[in-house]
Amino acid sequence: MHMKLRLTHFLTTIGAAIISATTLNSAPTVAIYDIENPVSETGITSDSLSGLLSIGNPSRPLTHFDIIQSLQSAVSDAEVKAVVLDVDSSGLSLAQIQEIRDHLLSIRSAGKDVWLYTEYLSTTTALLGSAANHMTLMPAGNVMLTGLYGENMYFKKLLDKVGVKVEVIHIGDFKSAGETFYRDCPSEYAAKQQAALLDSLFEQITSLIAEGRGISSEKMKAIIDRGLITPQQALEFKLVDHLDYRTDFIAKIRAHYAEETKFDRSYQLPDLNGPEINGIFDLVKVMLNSGGKDKFNSPYIAVIPLEGTITDASIAPVRLEILKAARNKNCKALVLRVNSPGGSALASDVLWEATDEFKATGRPFVVSMGAVAASGGYYVAAGADHIFAEPGTITGSIGVVGMKFIIGNALEKLGIDVHATKRGRHADLMNTTRGYTPEEAKIIRDSMLDVYATFKQRIIDGRGDRLKGSLEKLAGGRVYSGKDALTIGLIDELGGLNQAIDHAIIQAKLDEVKVHLLPEPKSAIEGIFAQPQQDKHEFIQASQPQTPVLQLRQELLNSQTLGLLGSHKIRQIDNFLNQIEAFQNQCVLLIAPSFNIQ
Repeated sequence: MHMKLRLTHFLTTIGAAIISATTLNSAPTVAIYDIENPVSETGITSDSLSGLLSIGNPSRPLTHFDIIQSLQSAVSDAEVKAVVLDVDSSGLSLAQIQEIRDHLLSIRSAGKDVWLYTEYLSTTTALLGSAANHMTLMPAGNVMLTGLYGENMYFKKLLDKVGVKVEVIHIGDFKSAGETFYRDCPSEYAAKQQAALLDSLFEQITSLIAEGRGISSEKMKAIIDRGLITPQQALEFKLVDHLDYRTDFIAKIRAHYAEETKFDRSYQLPDLNGPEINGIFDLVKVMLNSGGKDKFNSPYIAVIPLEGTITDASIAPVRLEILKAARNKNCKALVLRVNSPGGSALASDVLWEATDEFKATGRPFVVSMGAVAASGGYYVAAGADHIFAEPGTITGSIGVVGMKFIIGNALEKLGIDVHATKRGRHADLMNTTRGYTPEEAKIIRDSMLDVYATFKQRIIDGRGDRLKGSLEKLAGGRVYSGKDALTIGLIDELGGLNQAIDHAIIQAKLDEVKVHLLPEPKSAIEGIFAQPQQDKHEFIQASQPQTPVLQLRQELLNSQTLGLLGSHKIRQIDNFLNQIEAFQNQCVLLIAPSFNIQ
């Protein structure tokens, strides 16, 4: 059985060729990045003992912050002669790829080489590879340059079969987040929005690939419209530079550089495996060092990521870190990295209040948007002094959606009768056995209009005259790419996390300063001994509720039958279950519509 020879084997075999340890510091370096799995923004792993015992790899995930900090160092480090990327079907988002690509181009501009190897030439790997001067594809590799495909699943008929009806109230014609529950296809507004978004992203990707490979955009689109092409055709069309097997690719790199070259797959990266534990004394050392307070006794920039759906639980550690940064005078600026489609309106406002506390200190507050920073994700970003987004970031979705699941028919099918007694005219407003009355629908809508007004006011207060035109015409649930958001003033500048950090450093009037990703990512073993996240300044701590839906979702998504659907459809089902869970806790959400793009 053929075993794929990884670049780690390459590093092992060249170990004997590296000269004595005394010369390692002056030896030329080639930095190697093996990007296989989805790249986390937070790097947070399970902190429970059961979590540690149940996973095969106790190391913490590689974060986007880790990669771009390392690449930025490679640009100016005279000892680094090249970088090598091993990329197959990685889970990088378009925004992550665009930022990494920019750093690769900077490395090229510094007169250094960029090598990329892949066995799977997709639209996204081609985009990343367009920044390389040595783009190599496996001769028998898989080529899937077929363009962008977007889809949404609609669950109305499924819910009909089990007797569940969903009543959705949305503020904003384009606020289509709830459509998957009560429609079997997108509304006219949603379809128009999806088409505009796909047009923007497709134009970005095709033009960047064409520019990087030295061909016209028209030719690039013609290649895509051919459908499937062979690796040989990919070479003929100049999409790749070489067709080589991995062993030949490795040999070519070894021959290209001096014998004493150091091939470093951990260049300027943290130790993902955590401390080595060989006995009880090592454990004690980890326990004693778990506080890590000393690093905050000198000036630093706090980079705090918000990732995933906004809930009481997900914002709790983010809010805590923001407030700690606000109270530490050594924290000279805050960079909030937002990669979230939104969620709870209440939790969004709670997190906004924490950012407002930091902003009140007079120190710079900068936002860097990741793959998506929409609805509640935009709500928490709106107050920033400066907002960065990649051209492919999905943002906006300024609107409100409310939902109520009506399970009366489902209970009837199960032979369950419900008898209710109430005191108070609207005590059963959220009763799930029946729909809203017209009066109740108006009550809910009025409440949502109040939330919508607050949302818009947060944006007006935060963005001011940077907005281009009437906010109402920009809102209504409309979703934008980062490129389009720039033209209407929802963001200030196109750029990634490193550019946001550099901007914060300049605004803080600092020459050199440490940058910390917070909460600090830890390996599983370090997570066990980490001190509890508490705030001594608050006697009421934010709660982090969990619901049975979490366990149900994990069991469902891990089922072998569901695995036949493929990762993209599983992601949509996961989003469907996420929204059900979200609406169980709150009837009004600031959440963007799901639009799965492949």
